[in-house]
Amino acid sequence: MDKQWYVVHTYSGYENKVKANLEKRVESMNMGDKIFRVMVPMEDEVQIKDGKKTVTKKKVYPGYVIVEMILTDDSWYVVRNTPGVTGFVGSGSKPIPLMKDEVKGILRRMGLDEPRTKVDFDIGQNVRVISGPFENFIGNVEEIYPDKGKLRVMVSMFGRETPVELEFGQVQKV
Repeated sequence: MDKQWYVVHTYSGYENKVKANLEKRVESMNMGDKIFRVMVPMEDEVQIKDGKKTVTKKKVYPGYVIVEMILTDDSWYVVRNTPGVTGFVGSGSKPIPLMKDEVKGILRRMGLDEPRTKVDFDIGQNVRVISGPFENFIGNVEEIYPDKGKLRVMVSMFGRETPVELEFGQVQKV
């Protein structure tokens, strides 16, 4: 039998506890030859608030843990009866393994991708420029480019509205 990845449903907020409990159970019940890796899919999220950039870990699938294992009656029992686990994802009582491309996507999202930026600005919102040549100018957000981490802001210069492209960290909400 091949090892495959399975999705385990947990109580919300207990993902890390389930991971720790399951890893302890695998060790104490000598299941290391059947249950290999337990992961809580996480990704980095960049947040920019008041011009400060912070990177936080965010659960990709809250309430779920993925387990790489060889499915047998014994390994199923160990996982299913771990505190905090409500069951496997699948139809009826039979767990369905993830497809290889689904696993690749999850693993890529957990570390091989660029951190995703959470945009804390809205189109039409007034912002103050806090660094760069337009420092202290107040403008109106016209466009948001989350993939670039930039905004197009209309600032009033010499009596005219002028578009200026700025990074998220260069502005703050007014």
